[in-house]
Amino acid sequence: MHLTIRQLQVFEATARLLSFRKAADELHLSQPAVSMQIKQLEENVGLPLFEKLGKQIYMTEAGREIYHYSRSIGQLLNEADEVINGLKGAYQGRLSIAVASTAKYFVPTLLGTFHKRFPGVTVTLDVTNRKALLEQLSQNLVDLVIMGQPPEGANLEAGTFTLKAGAFMLEAGAFMENPLVIVAPPTHALAKQTNIPLQRLEDEVFLTRERGSGTRDAIERFFTQHEVQISTGMEIASNEAIKQSVQAGLGLGLLSRDTLEMELALGKLVILDVEDFPIMRHWYVMHRKGKRLSTVTQAFKHFLLEEANKLLHNTHKD
Repeated sequence: MHLTIRQLQVFEATARLLSFRKAADELHLSQPAVSMQIKQLEENVGLPLFEKLGKQIYMTEAGREIYHYSRSIGQLLNEADEVINGLKGAYQGRLSIAVASTAKYFVPTLLGTFHKRFPGVTVTLDVTNRKALLEQLSQNLVDLVIMGQPPEGANLEAGTFTLKAGAFMLEAGAFMENPLVIVAPPTHALAKQTNIPLQRLEDEVFLTRERGSGTRDAIERFFTQHEVQISTGMEIASNEAIKQSVQAGLGLGLLSRDTLEMELALGKLVILDVEDFPIMRHWYVMHRKGKRLSTVTQAFKHFLLEEANKLLHNTHKD
C-alpha cells in the first residue's frame, strides 16, 4: 500500500467523528477535499473504508483496522515532533491530560503555574469519569492521566510503582494526599459533635457517587472493613450535585476534601468529626509503562511529583 500521512490524518478525523463535514471543519478543509483524500486512500487500500446507511456513515471492517493504525501512527508522529523539540532544548508542543472529575478542582491551578514556566506548551485537558480514564490508558490516547484510585493490582502506598491493569502495564506516581470526608449542612444534628462513632452513621442517609467511581469504591471498602452498614439515599453522578443536595438537607455526602474549598469557606457545608475519618487516599499521575514521554510530558510529570503538593498547600493556606 502507498499511503500518505495526509490521507491517514484525514481518515482518522473522519472515522473518529463519523462525519465528512465535521472532519472538514476540524481540519480546515473543504468537504470535497476530505472526500477526495478518503477516495484515494480507499483506492490504495483496495477496499471500502466507509459505508453509508441513510445519512449516517459507518466504518467497514477494513475501516476499523485502518483507523487503529492511523491513530497509532498519529500518536507516534506527535511523539516524534515533541522529542525533536526536546532535543532542540525547546519546551514546546502539546500536552494531553485526562483527569478524574474530582481533580478538576485543583488541576487548573497546577496547569496555570506550569504554563507560566512553559508558555510554548499547548495543553489539552479532558475531565471525565473513571471508566473513560481507564479506556484512554488502555488505548494510549493521552500523555498522562490523573486519578484518585488506580486500577486493581496497585500498591496504594505513596510513591512510584508499576501495576498491571488488564492486559497492559502502567507506571504511576502518588503526588498528593486525597482525603475523603463526610459533609453535612451546618444545621445538621451532628455538625457540632466531636469524635462521632462510626455506628452512629447507620442512622443517616448518604448521597454517593455512581457505582464504579473511585470515591464510591473507596467508601464501600472502608465501611465493609469496619462492618458498618450505611443507607444510600441517592446515587448522583457529579460532585456538584451531591454538594447541592447535601445543602438542601437530603442526606450526608462523602467527598474528596479537594472539592469543598468554596463551600467550607462560605459556611454552606461542614466536615463532620467522625472517628477513623478522613479516609486517606492519594492522587496519582500515570501513563502506559514503556511509553516514550516527550520532554514536555516529562517536565509536567516531574512538576506534579515534586511540586504539586507544596504548591496547592500554600495556595490553600493563603
